[in-house]
Amino acid sequence: MNAPTLRLILGDQLNPLHSWFAAPRDDVIHVLIEMRQETDYVLHHAQKILAIFAAMRDFARTLREAGHRVHYVAIDNLSNRQRLPANLDALIAAHGAAAFEYQAPDEWRLDAQLADYARGLSIPARMVDGEHFLTTRSEAAELFEGRKQWLMEHFYRAMRRRHGVLMDGDKPAGGQWNFDHDNRKPWPGTPPEPRDPRPRHDHSALWQSIVAAGVESFGKPQADALPWPLNRAEALDQLDAFVAEALPHFGDYQDALSTRGWRLFHSLLSFALNTKMLGPREVVARTEAAWRAGQVPLAAAEGFIRQILGWREYVRGIYWARMPGYAEANALGHTRPLPAWFWTGKTQMRCLAESIGQSLEHAYAHHIQRLMVIGNFALLAGLDPAEVHRWYLGIYIDAFEWVELPNTVGMSQFADGGLLATKPYVSSAAYLDRMGDYCKGCHYDKKARSGSHACPFNALYWDFFDRQRERLGNNHRLGMVYRQLDKMEGCTLNALRTQAAGLRERLDSL
Repeated sequence: MNAPTLRLILGDQLNPLHSWFAAPRDDVIHVLIEMRQETDYVLHHAQKILAIFAAMRDFARTLREAGHRVHYVAIDNLSNRQRLPANLDALIAAHGAAAFEYQAPDEWRLDAQLADYARGLSIPARMVDGEHFLTTRSEAAELFEGRKQWLMEHFYRAMRRRHGVLMDGDKPAGGQWNFDHDNRKPWPGTPPEPRDPRPRHDHSALWQSIVAAGVESFGKPQADALPWPLNRAEALDQLDAFVAEALPHFGDYQDALSTRGWRLFHSLLSFALNTKMLGPREVVARTEAAWRAGQVPLAAAEGFIRQILGWREYVRGIYWARMPGYAEANALGHTRPLPAWFWTGKTQMRCLAESIGQSLEHAYAHHIQRLMVIGNFALLAGLDPAEVHRWYLGIYIDAFEWVELPNTVGMSQFADGGLLATKPYVSSAAYLDRMGDYCKGCHYDKKARSGSHACPFNALYWDFFDRQRERLGNNHRLGMVYRQLDKMEGCTLNALRTQAAGLRERLDSL
């Protein structure tokens, strides 16, 4: 038998439709490796580690059953060097490999590591396309070349035209590109939250192996009933259930906040998408088909498609255009450490207790919880954006750096100075109250600006814009905010400044 080619499959490259797997080859060995390098670069949620390893094992099983040669290195395997280069060196030597191949990584650190490793090999090495995204790494940068401001809406419309999605000829379906204005309703409790269609898996033994290997984590593992799809078939079932049961109401309530339902009408497909079990083309096509069949409103279909075809591809373009270095962006100079309750959820602010508590239990929160509750507070309080980034990267099941970093550093924390977001996404308690029931029964008074029971969001909100006037005062989207600030009496503004300063000094006790 000829010396084989070794092909590396990373934990977020579990796409059985990749051309690598069109037919088994005796001269190819597919390699999957569980290792401390990947569990330890930030502190990860237990479910994230467990689900990725379990999905990798399921993928290896699927490949073997299809006739492919697979070498799997488990986290507790005695031969596991726990670092990618050392493991690859050992595997290349063990198999007498004649060549090395890998799919393009989606995280800069792995892309740089593997490129450097490949350059140092004495055997031929090459990187192939991951065959997942609708755009190339550089496409967004090329589209906006020479422009001072990047706008997602411009990118999104270009993608709709190119791929013929939700189009009537050369016009957008329904006569407008964006139905976001229609998708901002609080959820009254009806229609009921649909059933959770995700499978449950008992991976208690795997979890014990992970813990025994010394891997540290946080959050609830749910090892005996792991609620995430571990293969393409399960992900497709979840997609079908979402389109049939949740998508019809997704548009109306995608921004809603509720203590009565943590999933509401969100798809929870991001884990399957970001590990490549599902492809964006099929998710977009399935959504559009449901609208054209009259099964879902156009506003719901457009809102969901915008997240996949627009935002997801766009932030990936931002990531590759700004790396390396984007993780260190800190345009506002924020340096405060995360309060201890980011790791426990034990705060008297009900909105944050609910959102962080849910994240710790389920490894998931929807975009408004991430942006307008947790991220909102982090920005107003002046938390270090690099620390916030590492927390988001670790806690969420779907968080891989290419998608999480721009969303956190750019969209949520405005740390890139406005490259990604045209304004900071912050609010006082009024917005949070309008979008749900988090303020009901809270220790703090949503209407009060000062005093021991005043909602911290209120004073922090006005103080933030007061402190950042030099940088943000001329932003055309913030004119109303600064007009209101200018109308405040001096004693009122001083009271807000004092209240906010006190809050920032005792974040751990809020």
